[in-house]
Formats: sequence, structure tokens, C-alpha cells
Amino acid sequence: MVRKIAFGLLWLGFTVYAFFLAPPEQPATFELIKNLSLGQWQGINPLVVALFNLMGIWAIIYSAVVFIDGRGQKTPAWVFATASFAVGAFALLPYLALREPNNQFVGKKNTLLKLLDSRVTGFVLTVATVILVAYGLRGGDWGSFVQEWQTNRFINVMSLDFCLLSLLFPTLLGDDMARRGWKNPQFFWLIALIPLLGPLIYLSVRPPLPEVAIESISQQPAFSQPKI
Repeated sequence: MVRKIAFGLLWLGFTVYAFFLAPPEQPATFELIKNLSLGQWQGINPLVVALFNLMGIWAIIYSAVVFIDGRGQKTPAWVFATASFAVGAFALLPYLALREPNNQFVGKKNTLLKLLDSRVTGFVLTVATVILVAYGLRGGDWGSFVQEWQTNRFINVMSLDFCLLSLLFPTLLGDDMARRGWKNPQFFWLIALIPLLGPLIYLSVRPPLPEVAIESISQQPAFSQPKI
């Protein structure tokens, strides 16, 4: 219950900040979002371009865990994971508040889960992230970005959303490792403490998810969820 309340309050606080305390919305925000989405990046600070696309990388990272975690949950995980592509942590925080600890995967993997569970997916995301980060750092204007962060609600909230997604990933990491029979506290903290790159490394090296038949679950003794 404490966990659910904490995530609920965090979601509420982030929402209040985004709509009432963040810098004002700029008239050209819709045009900026449209150009970023369509790849029309001329005249846009490369740091903003990189950040916008990295938010999409984060959405895929979380999907690679949430779609699997959602198997057996009463809460329809796919709704929140899909919505995170548009609104990031605003969609994921309610799921984290509603979900229950889940350290076992039951049933077969469908095509989507096989794709999300593949190490190739993690490797492709890692390569894309390195390219985006290099693009942003090489051509970006930090002075302009800081000014935009201070005056533009979209860029301000998107930046904080990025940081929040980095902090929240470990809340799902422990159960995902347990589902794979991977007991390695040192590796857990290594992944948890490295923003973005840590989760990408995890997706690239994690063992394949074993498929457990539903019939075998009733034959296994109950055990408590380990706390990491």
C-alpha cells in the first residue's frame, strides 16, 4: 500500500508541476512537436532533437519490461506502455501504482513478446542511443538548451520526464530478473545506477524469458517476493 501511495503522489506531483508550475507554454510548441515527429529538424537544437528521440527509446525500453510484467496482472499493462510513447512517465506512474509484484511469467510468448524479449532489440536500441547522444553532443548548443529549458514548458517537462524514467526503471528491474532466474544483486545496482545506458545493457544481455506452463504453477510451492 505504501508503494501504491508513493507512486500515486509522485504522479500527482509531476502532473501539478507540468500544468501549473513549469514555464509557460510557447506558441510554437505544436509546430516544434510536429517537426520533431516528422524528422524536419532544420533549425532545431540537436540537443532537443536527441532528447525527443531518446524519449521514444525509453518508451521501447519500458515496453520490453512492462508488456512481460503485465502477463498475470489485473491492470492492462499494454494500455500504459502504449500511452508512454506519447506522455512518458505520466502513463507509466499509474501502472507502477496499480501493479502487483510479479516475478513469474506464465504462458507462451507471442510474436510481440518474442521481439521485445530479444537481445537483438536491446542491441539495436543501444546503437540508436549512441548515435542520438553523439548527434546531440556534437552539434548541440547548451546555452540555447538551458534557455529553452527555463522558458519552454514542453522542453522543461520533457527533460524532467527523462530523468524520472531513469529513476523509475529499477522498480521493474528486480521482478524482471527474478522471472529469468537471474540472482545478481551487484548487477542489479550496476544497471540501476547508470541512467539509460544501464537499462540498454540489461536488455542486451538478459537471459531469455522462460515460458512456464499454467498447469505447472499450481504444483509449485508458494514463496515470497524477494526485496532488492
